[in-house]
Amino acid sequence: MSDYSTERAQAAGDDLLPGSADGQTRDAVIKLLVQDGPLKASDIAERLGISAAGVRRHLDALTSAGDVEASSAEYGAAAGHRGRGRPAKWFQLTAAGRGKLRHAYDDLAGAALRALREAAGEAAVEKFARDRVERITEHIEPAASADAVSATVEKIASALTGAGYATNTRHVGNGVQICQHHCPVAHVAAEFPALCEAETAVFTELLGTHVQRLATIANGDCACTTNVPLNHVD
Repeated sequence: MSDYSTERAQAAGDDLLPGSADGQTRDAVIKLLVQDGPLKASDIAERLGISAAGVRRHLDALTSAGDVEASSAEYGAAAGHRGRGRPAKWFQLTAAGRGKLRHAYDDLAGAALRALREAAGEAAVEKFARDRVERITEHIEPAASADAVSATVEKIASALTGAGYATNTRHVGNGVQICQHHCPVAHVAAEFPALCEAETAVFTELLGTHVQRLATIANGDCACTTNVPLNHVD
């Protein structure tokens, strides 16, 4: 039984006992939202091969529990192409729902970094954080021109997804945003912000332009969002 199922079973009783159909389906919904969210109910239904009514029932339960929230904003390819009628709802995990995905190694990682800081100081923690991000992005060449920034952003997003960050991008105004919908070190980063700061620094160097971190999961936001301007390269 997953950590998420355990949390929900304790709160909801028999409805989410280990192996129950509802528990397994809600785990599958959560997994999709982590990997590819925000998603519409129809997208979730199609991917899981269940009815739209069934998906809505699970989404209603997860929303009532405070684990999922809905937005009428458009995402991805749908942005800027709204048709007639009522806007579709897009569902994503809340900070509370994401918190139930805590990894078993969080306590160990936190203890290790505290020991490193005590033995070698804050600079050692910062070096560790930077080395970690550089390993994730080591195959990415810095953007050589302003025209190359968008392509480099996509490479960064792909590398982050491969490292467990469930990342996508979206164009907003004159820039593009890197949206990390899951952070495998979120609970550790809450205590050690150097992990987030190292990401921002490496993104800036690879893209050759000042980037701005707008939100982080470690601070309780639903995603880590980094804005990248596309109008110039320093």
